[in-house]
Amino acid sequence: MPASLQLNLREWGDRRWRLHNLYYITDRFGKRIKFVPNEAQIQLLDELWYLNIILKSRQRGFSTFIDILGLDLAVWAPNQTVGVIAHGLREAAVIFKTKVKYPYDNLPDGIKAAVSPVSDSVQELSLSNGSSVYVGTSMRSATVQFLHVSEFGKISRKTPEKAKEIVSGSFNAVHPGQMIFVESTAEGRGGAFYDMCDVAQKTKTAGKKLTPLDFRFHFFPWWSDPNNVLDPDGVVIGDDWARYFAELERQIRLKLRPEQKAWYVKKAEQQQDHMKSEYPSTPKEAFEAAVDGIIYSKEMARARADGRITKVPYARALAVNTFWDLGLSKTSGTTAIWCHQYVGLQHRFLKAYENYGQSLDHYVKWLTDTGYAFGTHYLPHDAGVRRLGKTETKSWIELLRELMPGHNFELVKVIDEVNTGIEQTKLKFDECVFDEAGCEAALKALDNYQYVYDEALGVFSKTPRHDWTSNYADALRQFGQGWRPPERERPLPRMTTYRPADPGLGM
Repeated sequence: MPASLQLNLREWGDRRWRLHNLYYITDRFGKRIKFVPNEAQIQLLDELWYLNIILKSRQRGFSTFIDILGLDLAVWAPNQTVGVIAHGLREAAVIFKTKVKYPYDNLPDGIKAAVSPVSDSVQELSLSNGSSVYVGTSMRSATVQFLHVSEFGKISRKTPEKAKEIVSGSFNAVHPGQMIFVESTAEGRGGAFYDMCDVAQKTKTAGKKLTPLDFRFHFFPWWSDPNNVLDPDGVVIGDDWARYFAELERQIRLKLRPEQKAWYVKKAEQQQDHMKSEYPSTPKEAFEAAVDGIIYSKEMARARADGRITKVPYARALAVNTFWDLGLSKTSGTTAIWCHQYVGLQHRFLKAYENYGQSLDHYVKWLTDTGYAFGTHYLPHDAGVRRLGKTETKSWIELLRELMPGHNFELVKVIDEVNTGIEQTKLKFDECVFDEAGCEAALKALDNYQYVYDEALGVFSKTPRHDWTSNYADALRQFGQGWRPPERERPLPRMTTYRPADPGLGM
């Protein structure tokens, strides 16, 4: 071992000292600078757990800090495998070059002589002590002691299959007692990142003791960043912003400075719909922002901001309409139903239901059990021609009329483009109120309903993804395409008895 290395082992043996003194990075201008952890990074270091999930505002430097932390482990501990997952190959190459290779190449010569590269590629740095740092888009095949997943929110939104692969494969490559870091800005109220944050935050709020298999929730809002300030001279804080800041100060129990408020107001002018996700004030707010690619993202964000996802009463004097997406067969197919009332100028959605592999009489019984007085049942156009099997001679709508005598059924006209129906639904969305409990699963589907992401072009297409979200979304689209104001105020009589399907109906 070189004498210079021996002389410095007392200092170099302290990880915190190393992180403040040994590593160099390039700044945004390409200039070589010493890496010194900022306040947020030091806070994360102080609060480390085995599994860490980090919801953050922009420009906090967590990717750089976590990757240097992983590199530090690889250099100073033998036989450690450090994995970094990026949301794309290009991003992986940039991370390796700037946040792994450059900091290693700029270490003191004595350290590099003692722990030298064995192999060096565009994705992997293998060291003579048996440790390595690998940057890619998956870690399923490796056993990893330290895993960093960068911008997991983007991965979850753009490529849900890849997110599932990371959770089922890469996370399982890290044995209990080792370390995982998952960090991202928010990308809507759906996907693996949102679900993980939700569970971890609830665990933290409940004050539960964490096990090595629990994620610790870390949140870093815009107002904790000392760089987010602006001279308030000339910045007008209107009444709406004043109310927003007053409510925020109440929630966080902290007085914001005029310089912070001025920065936020001007930044929000630039970011518009993306402000809450890029620079969140609270974890709840982070996931309420509109997100590109989510089909009803802006509409759902407005509904939450307006308080239109709440407890919705059933108006007994008025009829309940239903909107269906039928996916029936004897052995498979998912059917979804929304229950709706038109009260004044407001569309109230009271309940929503979905099931798989059930026959029509199952859904008729569910409707009966609600106790509602029904108006019109809106069915997709193919309910007029589709049959329940090769031997069935009656269409879905004919079978429903037999199961629900006296009820009014309408077929929604076919349209040439699905997006036309989506736009028609969006036009009515601001008049809609949803019962939070009765429509919980359906609302989650709307939060996740998105266009197909074209990885080759790096953009969202105009084709909706067909997945678990589609049925509720397609059923709601029947509302957008087909609903008409009632011609009479008096509802149809309640269906007080349930008649199961006859064997001859083929169900």
